[in-house]
Amino acid sequence: MTDEPLKILIVDDSRIFRSVIEEALSGRNDVRVVGSVWNGEKAVEFARASLPDFVTLDIEMPGMGGIATLRALRELAQNRERTIGILLVSLHTKRDAAITVEGLEEGAFDFISKPTGPDTLANAASLKEQLLEKIKAFRSRRKVIPAFKALRDKKPATPKNESRFRAIVIGSSTGGPEAIARLLPVLTPGCRVPIFLVQHLPENFTHYFATSLARRCGTEIVEATEGTIPRPGVVYVAQGGKHLILTRQEQRVVMSFCDSPPENGCRPSVDVLFRSAAAVYGGSVLAVILTGMGTDGALGAITLKRMGAHVIVQDEESSIVWGMPGSVVAANAADEILPIEDIGPALRAHLGIEG
Repeated sequence: MTDEPLKILIVDDSRIFRSVIEEALSGRNDVRVVGSVWNGEKAVEFARASLPDFVTLDIEMPGMGGIATLRALRELAQNRERTIGILLVSLHTKRDAAITVEGLEEGAFDFISKPTGPDTLANAASLKEQLLEKIKAFRSRRKVIPAFKALRDKKPATPKNESRFRAIVIGSSTGGPEAIARLLPVLTPGCRVPIFLVQHLPENFTHYFATSLARRCGTEIVEATEGTIPRPGVVYVAQGGKHLILTRQEQRVVMSFCDSPPENGCRPSVDVLFRSAAAVYGGSVLAVILTGMGTDGALGAITLKRMGAHVIVQDEESSIVWGMPGSVVAANAADEILPIEDIGPALRAHLGIEG
């Protein structure tokens, strides 16, 4: 992006909360609030006249709801060949969790939670910190890591002996729900190995994520549970707030969890899953790193690659944020760098799945 201020539209049915967001962004040279509206209809009307770069979107509003507004804004941006970042604003309720997950799968950039504590000053500070973190990530989402340039034209690897792959592990963060919703319907039909997935989401959100993916994909996708023995073809989503670990008990792989500190600021952490996969499966793993902020998964990918695993990362162009996949490339741990639409077919080829 250029150094021009990011043009931001605030959409929330609460006048007080709109003021809180505007105050959190005031006095900064890198952003400019260009509008503040109270419902989805007004947001679309504003965007038709002057498309903003970034929108904070309340997901629970009367009239045109958050998801319908999200779709309309994205369609406007696509018709004008523009990129728009939509940041969902959510409460930690069951209903908001389900809607937020749907919005992320529909292409929202990310989400933040409305602070609800009794301390007004602490709430304002928390909101400002969340907002600025997401805005910074959006502004830098196309940052190119130099190591990628040498690998940009690297041809996809020739599929290896498919009989050796016994599991797929996937890690993602910002932009991941949309990427996963595109990947799994291609990958899962006929898949004969378990798939383990870490998507950075809070506690209570991952259940809705698994349920929504299962509905979209028409296959068995569940939130991982303690002591479960993985079954072929099933997708296991790591629970929010806990690290997913694969262990071996009496020659069987078993899923378990731990509450050890976050790694790379994340729990669940992709690195934790990848390390445990290397311990139980050795090199018989297909590892995938999708779009995401930060570097979670890079060290785990290095460990897996040293064991002989095959590592695929999402390319820069199709990633919302090229932090996680870019860090794997920078570490020289990527075997293939592919757009999201090519990752499913590549995995199927490595597994020897026809069609």
